[in-house]
Amino acid sequence: MDFATILGNALGEAVSPQTAAYALGALGLAVHFGYGGLLNFGQAGFMAVGAYGFAISTLTFDAPLAVAVLVALVSSVLFALVLGIPTLRLRADYLAIVTIAAAEIVRYVVTTNSLTSVTGSANGLASFERTFYAFNPFPPGSYNLGPLRFNDRSLWVTLVAWGIVLLCALIVLLLMRSPWGRVLKGIREDEDAVRSLGKNVFLYKMQALIIGGIFGSLAGIIFTLPTGAVQPANYGTELTFFLWTALLIGGMATVFGSIVGSMIFWVVLSLTQGILLGLIQADVITFLTAAQAGQLRYILVGVALMSLMIFRPQGILGNKKELAFA
Repeated sequence: MDFATILGNALGEAVSPQTAAYALGALGLAVHFGYGGLLNFGQAGFMAVGAYGFAISTLTFDAPLAVAVLVALVSSVLFALVLGIPTLRLRADYLAIVTIAAAEIVRYVVTTNSLTSVTGSANGLASFERTFYAFNPFPPGSYNLGPLRFNDRSLWVTLVAWGIVLLCALIVLLLMRSPWGRVLKGIREDEDAVRSLGKNVFLYKMQALIIGGIFGSLAGIIFTLPTGAVQPANYGTELTFFLWTALLIGGMATVFGSIVGSMIFWVVLSLTQGILLGLIQADVITFLTAAQAGQLRYILVGVALMSLMIFRPQGILGNKKELAFA
């Protein structure tokens, strides 16, 4: 079993664009729930809206990169308004149910056969990333950064993805240190008390939903760029649950917890799969197949998450005095 290769693959997962997309999606959930108390189980819907908005703008209307990104962000804002206006006055558990349903509605709408010419139906859309890679400043070739190896395309998308993550994290950090952020955290703790001070609680919740949704939309774009393909099957409820897992691992009411949690999530998945496959190939484990090992790693992550919730419910970077998941 080649431990050097297994560790190298795990390190590559820690900084991959997919991990950056998860970090950005989880950061949006941190704004929704960690700071605002909005139990959103439909973040996959915002990611789908962003990804399809970007892809359709590029393929159908031949929009430039900036316009396609703007269309994706505006689409997420509209989705937040449609979702939030009738639901933000609901209790947390009812809001969770509605947001799950909304994300599924988005997924089934883009799968509709009558929209095949626009959304590609179940097959999705592909080859819309050319406008992004047209701005790639790196000449073709291989690039080594320590133990990490990239080609010109993967290096470009990785740097852009993590640059966006860090920029959005800085925005959230500044927002939560502002009076707006303090009001939002007050709503999380006791919205009746905040309402008694003359604050428009509904407006603050809507603003938080829009901001977190925009992060989700950007995550959806980043999620599709490495492969240049978007498919509705990738935006099921399990995607939202994975984002919640990353958020819970890092800490909900933290800015950088979503980043750390996403990295740990993908490193653990990569390490467990690499070790299990190595043991299977060495005939140390004979009762599992390679396909079963791929599923077992999610079980191990689930056990680790349950242990974390028992012994450190606030997450790795969280402050127990501020927020603990209960």
